[in-house]
Amino acid sequence: MHQEPGTAPLRAGGKLLAILGSPSSTSRSEALARGVTEALALHEPQWLRLRELPAQALLHADASAPALQAALASVHAASVVLVATPIYKAAYSGLLKTFLDLLPPDALRDKTVLPLATGGSAAHLLAVDYALKPVLAALGARDILDAIYATDAQLLRAADGSYRVDADIRARSERAAATVAQRLPVWRTATPRITVAEIAAQAEPALALRCPA
Repeated sequence: MHQEPGTAPLRAGGKLLAILGSPSSTSRSEALARGVTEALALHEPQWLRLRELPAQALLHADASAPALQAALASVHAASVVLVATPIYKAAYSGLLKTFLDLLPPDALRDKTVLPLATGGSAAHLLAVDYALKPVLAALGARDILDAIYATDAQLLRAADGSYRVDADIRARSERAAATVAQRLPVWRTATPRITVAEIAAQAEPALALRCPA
C-alpha cells in the first residue's frame, strides 16, 4: 500500500470481531462469516470461536477464567460484531446463548452487529428475527444490520472440506461487507484500548446477578 513520507500507516478505524457460535470445527456458519470478512481487505477480523472457550467456565459464569476475560475484552473493544450461528429447531445455538448470557448489560451498545445464520431449510429463517435479534437488542445493539441466512443447499460442502457459496449468498455477503466497511473507516490514529482487568471488573456485577451464591 502506498504511504506518504512522514505519515503514520493506514489502519482500520475500528475493530471487527466475529463471534462463532457453532460447536463444530467445520461449520457452515463460520464459512458464511468468512464470506463477509474476505471482502474487507483493510480490516483483519478477530475470531472468537466459542467452542474453544473452557466449558466449565462458561457454564459456571466464571469471570475469573482468563479465556473468558479475554473474550469479554474482545467484545468490548469491537466496533463491529458479526454473530454467526447455526439454527437448531428454530433457535440459535445453546453455545451462543451461554456466552451471550455472560455479557454485561449494554455490551453491544454503540456497536454495529451483523447476524449470520445457517439452517437446513428456509423454514428456520424466522428464528433470526424472533429469537436472535431480540437478544442482541436487549444487550444494547441499536445498529443491527439485515441478517444473512443461508440454507445447507446454499453452502454445499466440497470434497476438500471447504464450502461452496452460491451466487445469491455471495452477493448478499458483499453488500453486507460494503455496509460494514462504512462503519469501519480507515484512519491514521490508533484505537483506544482497555485492559482485560477493567472488562472483568465491569462484567462481575452482571455475572453475580445471574449466579447468586
